[in-house]
Amino acid sequence: MTKLRRARFDLGLAVIAVPVVLALLGPLFAGGPGPRTASFTVGDGHWLGTDFVGRDVWQQVLHGGRPVVLTALAATALSYLVALPVGLLGALTHRRWLEELLMRPLDVLLAVPSLLLILLAATVFSPGTVGLALLVALVNAPDAARLVRAAATEAAARPPVEALRLQGETWWRMAVGYVGRSMLRTLAADAGIRLTGVLYLVATDAFLGVGVAPDAADWAVMVDRNRTGLFVQPWAVVVPALLIVALTMGTNLLFDAALDMGERQGAFARGKLGSTDGVVPSRREKEARP
Repeated sequence: MTKLRRARFDLGLAVIAVPVVLALLGPLFAGGPGPRTASFTVGDGHWLGTDFVGRDVWQQVLHGGRPVVLTALAATALSYLVALPVGLLGALTHRRWLEELLMRPLDVLLAVPSLLLILLAATVFSPGTVGLALLVALVNAPDAARLVRAAATEAAARPPVEALRLQGETWWRMAVGYVGRSMLRTLAADAGIRLTGVLYLVATDAFLGVGVAPDAADWAVMVDRNRTGLFVQPWAVVVPALLIVALTMGTNLLFDAALDMGERQGAFARGKLGSTDGVVPSRREKEARP
């Protein structure tokens, strides 16, 4: 690994560590809610000042990261939980009607802007945190499924897959053993970008009041509710906004550096061991060996 790649990885890790640690461990050290004082003040024991209703900003920062981070991670994981089986089945099936049945409904969802779909759903019912994660996963699943299907279709067209099919290997072995492993770099690259987009979508929804209470301890809500006092007490807006930016920027830096490292290690391994194009020897091949 070169010094530049190592520096990129360390930078991404350092940038993302601050918001992640605050989000996961912050509530453990925040303590109970203290007495409220005047709005948008600095000092008097509040080293980051107070917010629009007189609450301590630092205490709100410690409480406000967990909803954003956990909702984004859950939504990203749920979107792939839907996209992976749908995309793989659509790419590897030889039944045209099944592929159309799987992909066309997703194309309909893909045609509707994500934020508009979430706002429309929010007018029908109040989603809450769990509902917001499900809605964000729903609007991300069609795009993720199309990407999985495209990557799987390219991998499934390679000669090793046909060889596995002629050997009588199971669909699971072809889909997971070869095609799935061939897609790992593509999926890892997409996961970094998608997690950033999901974070933006979750923060935007919280900013608009979808899935959270108007006075909830949430970084995006803090930016929205405290912006009226930006020039009086800027920390109530600047600190949560910087934490959201650090979370998204650090995610991209970390994934880019990790992918670069994985590519170099894979090239080194192929050079030493010889490339088999990712095919794992079948049971018959193992038995035929002396």
